[in-house]
Amino acid sequence: MTIGPTFTTTVRDTPAGPVVEAAGELDLVGAPILHTALHRALAIHPAPPKLVIDLAAVTFCDSTGLDALLLARTEAERQGVTLHLARLTHAVTRVLKITGTDKVFPVD
Repeated sequence: MTIGPTFTTTVRDTPAGPVVEAAGELDLVGAPILHTALHRALAIHPAPPKLVIDLAAVTFCDSTGLDALLLARTEAERQGVTLHLARLTHAVTRVLKITGTDKVFPVD
């Protein structure tokens, strides 16, 4: 039996900048997939002023997932890009609130 990925991403361009749509479990397996997608989205030249991560389809987020979001924020800021989170699910909101990191991300 083959089990497919538990986390996927899609990057789409919008007039306001790229949107990374995340789906599935943002954990030890999903974090590197998110990192790759964000790296691809930030490789645009010139860098967009804003990068959005759409989390509407994220069903689970643990500390590894949170770390991936914080790393993405740091990498984006280094390039002068503001990282926004959008359409947070309960799973993501809970981790952000428990850790106090809900205050460091702009939310659309």
